Amino acid sequence: MATTGMHRQGTAGSSGAWVSGWTAFAGVMMIFGGAMAIFQGIAAIAQDDVFVTTRNYVYTFNLTSWGWIHLTLGVLVVLAGVAVFRGMLWARIVGITLAGLSMVANFMWLPHSPVWASVLIAVDAFVIWALCVGSDRDARTAARGC
Repeated sequence: MATTGMHRQGTAGSSGAWVSGWTAFAGVMMIFGGAMAIFQGIAAIAQDDVFVTTRNYVYTFNLTSWGWIHLTLGVLVVLAGVAVFRGMLWARIVGITLAGLSMVANFMWLPHSPVWASVLIAVDAFVIWALCVGSDRDARTAARGC
């Protein structure tokens, strides 16, 4: 196990190992994206009149129900992001799954808040990418001793 600074590099499935590189990036982006989804959900639950609802959109749901969906997904993404920092393999798999679900939810949220939803779709895409390539690149960096 090589140590660099305050981070320990372990295997992707090791319990309690600190992570670095792309995995840390994914964890930060998951916590950020999850917090933004929580705020999005709270805004939809508390103030239905803040959002403009477009007519004739295929995916019509009540804003309060969308708020609860985003709030629940946001909390789960934040919790998975914290677990990614711990180096848990299950957190990477759950993170990819939750980021995909969040992308779908934000796609369907586009008529209500297009800029916010687009930003969160991009954040989720970066999370999926970083979680998919993170362990291989982190392992190669640790093997070289960098």
